[in-house]
Amino acid sequence: MTAADLAILLQEGEGVTLEYKEALSDSFARELVAFANTVGGRILLGVRDDGTVRGIADSNRLRAQIQDIARNCDPPIKILLQRIGEVTAVTVRESDAKPVQCSDGFFVRQGAMSQKLSREEIRDLFQQVGAIRFDSSICTRFRYPDDFDPDKFSDWLRKSTISQGGSVEDILVNIEAAERSGGKLLFHNAGVLFFAREPRRFFNQAYVTCLLFMGTSKVHILDRKDFAGGVVADIEDSLRFIERNTRTAYRIEKLQREEIPEYPVAALREAITNAVMHRDWFIEGANVFVEIYEDRIEISSPGGLPKGMLPEDLGSKSVRRNPLIADLLHRIAFIEKAGTGIRRMREGAREQGYPEPVFAMDGFFTAVFRPIVAVAGHEEAHETVESAPQVGTKSGPSRDQVRILDKCLQDSSIGELLVLAGRTNRTKFRDQVINPLISAGLIEMTIPDKPRSSKQRYRTTATGRSILENSDKESQS
Repeated sequence: MTAADLAILLQEGEGVTLEYKEALSDSFARELVAFANTVGGRILLGVRDDGTVRGIADSNRLRAQIQDIARNCDPPIKILLQRIGEVTAVTVRESDAKPVQCSDGFFVRQGAMSQKLSREEIRDLFQQVGAIRFDSSICTRFRYPDDFDPDKFSDWLRKSTISQGGSVEDILVNIEAAERSGGKLLFHNAGVLFFAREPRRFFNQAYVTCLLFMGTSKVHILDRKDFAGGVVADIEDSLRFIERNTRTAYRIEKLQREEIPEYPVAALREAITNAVMHRDWFIEGANVFVEIYEDRIEISSPGGLPKGMLPEDLGSKSVRRNPLIADLLHRIAFIEKAGTGIRRMREGAREQGYPEPVFAMDGFFTAVFRPIVAVAGHEEAHETVESAPQVGTKSGPSRDQVRILDKCLQDSSIGELLVLAGRTNRTKFRDQVINPLISAGLIEMTIPDKPRSSKQRYRTTATGRSILENSDKESQS
């Protein structure tokens, strides 16, 4: 730094990367830490707050004091000392081992001030720099064995290649789902997500919401399920929800019937697994969503891309936000460890004649899948479904809709339809399933002027019967 550089800094005024100090004071360590935790900066010793030079005596003692303060930070901070006229300039480098603290705590630079971090801000800073991971942190509220579900563990163990000869506790420690401390078994958050009786008691965000919409927008909900049975069960239940609410066509070739799903099942499974595995579990107010529309399926997870990943890296680079969760899924063959999820989704869809999924990042990471009929204009894709051209058309009902329409060929009560659909909440079922079908003109009330009558029954309309007939023709073709 030259005298000319100093003159410019004195004109700039204090800011994110510049601090004036008349003398070495008790707050000096805080300033060092704040710059190291932000983007680095300079401290000009011997300068008043208004930018006028007061001067400070240069001595070996002063330099030794500054170096000692920097070394006593945790971790030590790298600095450069320079003397320019009557001013001692201390250049602080941004730390490559954040977060840095001094005896007074953790600080960051906010404008011209060094601000002490709150507990939540410290946690966020640790998370941003990867100093703490959600999946390997201890869940202090989990109590073993009271909160442990041995059936979930046994099911996971059967799916894995691990020998079942060892004790449960030893296996849990070896797979890093838990650790021993003071004679107790302490569970990591990943272990809770996989093996707790009720994971959502510990993490409210530990569930997957599956929605079936009428049409192409978020207006009428035909069906909704919240799955909160743990990582493995949530993935499997979400895939079953998709299979139940999308259609399958059939092609007869050489006396063999071949099923043609509306969407690429293997790629969808990969997308749901990735969403649960890579989501940002520190975001407590959001969860994974699986949304089915007439023309697409969207699978979204909170958090966007992990730090270190760029959109152009998708399919060629892998950064695991939750490596322990990934490892537990890898052990039961839900994923490959090489980080090939995005590529497998794309290739798996393309090789079977489906459109490749499209990915969006906007605070959520979203994979969008289109049905096979969306590429029917392409010759090769058309040949794949030539015996079942109705797959994915907007007029076709889902499997659950077909079942309700079929049931209502004979006047049926809402209680009978609840049992058929496997639902329990009468109000939600009426709002999410019955009313949209009435609005679409597919079913009607037998007592329309008394919607809440205990004698109310529902019957399929002529339009609904026509749809049923078309659906039967498709399944027989």
